[in-house]
Amino acid sequence: MPAPSASPGAEADGQVLVVDDNRDVLTALRLLLKEHVDTVHTATDPSSIPSLLRDNDYDAILLDMNFQQDASSGREGFEWLDKIQEIDPRAVVVMITAYGDVDKAVRAMKAGAADFIVKPWTDPELVASVQAAIKLHQTRAAAAEDDSGAARADAGPGGAAATKDAPPGFEGIVGTSVEMQSVFDLIEKVATTEANVLILGENGTGKELVARAVHRRSDRADRAFVTADLGALSPSLFESELFGHVEGAFTGADADRAGRFETADGGTLFLDEIGNIPLELQKKLLTVLQRREVTRVGAVEAQPVDIRLVCATNQPIYDAMNDGDFRQDLLFRINTVEIELPPLRERGEDVHLLARHFLDEYAEKYDAATTGFTDEAQAALHRYHWPGNVRELKHTIERAVILSESSQIGPDDLRFSAPSPEASTGDGEEAFDTLDLDDLEQKAVRKALSKHGGNVSQAANELGISRRALYRRIKKYGL
Repeated sequence: MPAPSASPGAEADGQVLVVDDNRDVLTALRLLLKEHVDTVHTATDPSSIPSLLRDNDYDAILLDMNFQQDASSGREGFEWLDKIQEIDPRAVVVMITAYGDVDKAVRAMKAGAADFIVKPWTDPELVASVQAAIKLHQTRAAAAEDDSGAARADAGPGGAAATKDAPPGFEGIVGTSVEMQSVFDLIEKVATTEANVLILGENGTGKELVARAVHRRSDRADRAFVTADLGALSPSLFESELFGHVEGAFTGADADRAGRFETADGGTLFLDEIGNIPLELQKKLLTVLQRREVTRVGAVEAQPVDIRLVCATNQPIYDAMNDGDFRQDLLFRINTVEIELPPLRERGEDVHLLARHFLDEYAEKYDAATTGFTDEAQAALHRYHWPGNVRELKHTIERAVILSESSQIGPDDLRFSAPSPEASTGDGEEAFDTLDLDDLEQKAVRKALSKHGGNVSQAANELGISRRALYRRIKKYGL
């Protein structure tokens, strides 16, 4: 069987630390990862980890389990894993070793590791693991920011933010609109049950935040919350990532590895973008959900798993079912309770509430003197239709805070990523002032870069191309 391959364009921006006493390993990983992340730091001596963590905010840490003092037991690796988590509880650590086995994998994950990689690795598997680790760190950081408002409100006299109230909302989800109150009520009702939950909503509406809110209020809150972005998995990676594999199952499978289902055992498994699964893989997922057991790729015996399932999709999944592209029995299995998130354009004054929340957040982050919005800016925020929803609003306000030269954000400080509905022809098609493909491509690249504040990885993801392809276009158009 061929080795799994990473899906094209599945890149993640972020900062990665690799700790291994083998300089050849560090060189190989640096060369491999620099094509997929923004920054790769390396260290041969694990004793440098504390100072590195103090000076940097790493999205993922690749940690060798065996250093020179202890060539095979993994003791040093576990000790440093504990130390890293003591220094930074939000750190996401991927363990790497040349002496992998199931016991070490399970023990490492129970000790808090996000994943387990065996030398020699396959490049697609390692990249996929790092990308998943980066996304996990980013969602942990977002959840911590969401919770910090309430913590600041409780701070005692003299605290740095003691006078700032937490924004109105629920479990870190900001909103007071009637539409969001209905969502909060549903979360309250379903969270303490074991019912499977399907979250529907456009991109950027906060589906993962809702999934985490369900988990936090469940009886499994003290257990693992494991995510899998199914939209980023190629068919060849799907089974290995979700169900795990055994040594020798395919080229490059040099050790047994637990999948996401096993890692989430006892906790909550969040399957994002479930509407993107090809039909041939839907049957395999359905079988696991029906039997509540997984069989690793290449294995014979199944292993029982106990998980709370939460799924999400931005696809019109019922249309897909009616068209025969999504199995009806699988849809019924995953949506015991359905939570539909409203788009931001339907949430009324939540736009201004969220804008104020993000302004406060980024003014503090960038030490900016920005204190509010002009009336004209408020009107512009209200008129805009927000195709990217809350995520787009957040990026828009962050950019405005960075670039504004006044204490008040004005309409000229706001750069929207899509034309307004008024900029369309009568038949609903967007009006272009040119049909020259180079001009259209240049405008698309400019918009993507502007929307994501110059972040090349995020802009490339939005455009559906690789970072390398985007760099070529930036150079081509002199951007």
